Amino acid sequence: MALACAFAPLPAAVVERTYSTAVYPLLQRAITRLSNRVPLAMFDFLLVGLTVAVVVMLIQAAREARRTRTTGPLLRTLARLTASGAVLYILFLVLWGFNYRREPMSERLVFDRAAPSSDDVVTLGLSAIDAMNGLYPAAHGEPLPGPEWTNASLRGAFADVQRVLSDAPPAEPGRLKHSLLGPYFRWTGVDGMINPFGLEVIANPDLLPFERPFVAAHEWGHLAGYADESEANFVGWLTCVRASAAAQYSGWFYLYWQVNGEVNAGERARLSTALAPGPRADINAVIARLRLGEMPALQRASWRVYDQYLKANRVEAGVRSYGEVVNLILRARFERGWTPVRRAAASSSLVP
Repeated sequence: MALACAFAPLPAAVVERTYSTAVYPLLQRAITRLSNRVPLAMFDFLLVGLTVAVVVMLIQAAREARRTRTTGPLLRTLARLTASGAVLYILFLVLWGFNYRREPMSERLVFDRAAPSSDDVVTLGLSAIDAMNGLYPAAHGEPLPGPEWTNASLRGAFADVQRVLSDAPPAEPGRLKHSLLGPYFRWTGVDGMINPFGLEVIANPDLLPFERPFVAAHEWGHLAGYADESEANFVGWLTCVRASAAAQYSGWFYLYWQVNGEVNAGERARLSTALAPGPRADINAVIARLRLGEMPALQRASWRVYDQYLKANRVEAGVRSYGEVVNLILRARFERGWTPVRRAAASSSLVP
């Protein structure tokens, strides 16, 4: 069953209609509401429990193999572990993983621009800088009140974005939790992740206050069924630019950071010159945070593994999909208030 689920050529339209906008939203709302009540990361219990169970099973099998001087106990244990892994994979797909196979957002939005040029990307970066420079005083003067998952402004913006992008029931936002994986996040520069089994959000404990709104909105995008990183970034950015000044600053800060990684050295210098002292200080603070505990070798290995994971789940761009959000923003048609136009909406507007 696991092999069939992994390699079956499921039509994206079928996954979109029967799973991503029908079954999955019901599962997500129920599971995330439950996981939000638990302040600890349930993923930690799953991770520790599985590790202990595997180690105990292997030790017992090794002892039995030594006692009987046969390989039978080890082979039977490996067969059980393989079967258990298959069950976990099927559970992963049912609870969240089938979202990797839904229709891409690029096929559901109206794109009326050609592939962006380098000048287009720089112009977008300058727009992000203008917004950061203007929002900095308000964003730092009145930081986001309370936890992100209970903030009315951010929750309302997230619900609004979901209504714009899909007819599916809105997803339940998740609280940002700390985890035993915190040191790993610090060493590898990971900002957050979702637990696909508990549909909860796990965040890097070192995130600075102005980073948290976007990270929350990005991970909520995953909870809403947008598995592709560029689409979750798109949802996160659209959410932030609709919310409070602190959230808007966080969203534009992220977009500047993303654009900065897409341009050449000369263009990067041009962008840097446009930064006001406040946003520049925030950028330096993030750089200092990332350098504080990074382990470059582990970071490279971690991103290589994640790249393979994404490609195995049919995200052909791998980790490069993070940068595809710039392409989405620059090519999509928007109405007022950064409201993207869906193809269905565009076609219906032509009917008298």
